[in-house]
Parts: sequence; structure tokens; C-alpha cells
Amino acid sequence: MAKTNPELINALRVTAQRLEDGAKYEWGHMGRCNCGHLVQTLTDMTDHEIVKSVDFRLDEWTEHANDYCAGTGEKVEDLFVTLSNIGFSYQDVIHLENLSDHRVLTRLGEGQPCYLRRNEVKDVTRYLLTLADLLEEEPV
Repeated sequence: MAKTNPELINALRVTAQRLEDGAKYEWGHMGRCNCGHLVQTLTDMTDHEIVKSVDFRLDEWTEHANDYCAGTGEKVEDLFVTLSNIGFSYQDVIHLENLSDHRVLTRLGEGQPCYLRRNEVKDVTRYLLTLADLLEEEPV
């Protein structure tokens, strides 16, 4: 799971609030999906700037994360470095895109894992806020 970091916790909450306030959301768009919105919060990049920064390759974040290897010089590397610097690994990216972190799902299901839809804004915001809560409770 992501590492406890006040900047990450704040970014998760800010991202959830932006989505709740009606930010443009599109799960299949690298700049407007679950991770794309977190990257927007962390970098102040727009959805278009995120896509442009990876040469308009609209692969899913999970594909980039699975293929990610530090030091390749790929443009997406800068985004992964930004995430990594605040304690968010490529595995966390995969979990965020699929809303699949077992600890988050168990917390939301009050002890039993629940199911969230990865392309449903309400589920994304619940996940982000619960992840922030879990990280905040972790010892530093």
C-alpha cells in the first residue's frame, strides 16, 4: 500500500473533492481517469497536458505501470517519479485504476471486501477518501 505522506493524503482528498465537484471524468482517458485525476492534483497539469506528455499514447495507467521500468527515458517516467516521490508506487497506480486495494475494500465493506466499479465517480471518490483515511492512521 502507498506510504503515509501528508502530501499524498492531501492530494487524495483534493482529488476526491474535485471529482465530487464535477471535474470531467472519463475512465478510458489517461488524463481524466482515476490516476489521471490524482496526477492532475499533484502536478497542476491538465488532462490534455498529461496525454501530451506521453506523446498521446492513450494506454491505460495499468499498462504503463506494468511496463514501467525506471531509467528508460520514457516520458511517462516523469509521472511515475512524481507519484513515487510521495509514496505512491506503480502497484498503487494499478490498484487505484481498478479500485482494487484489499485494505481499502475491506474498510469500505466493514470487514468484508466490497466491490467498487472502477469507472463510477462515486466509487472512485469513496476509494480515494478511504485510502487517505487508512494512510493517515498508519504510523509514520
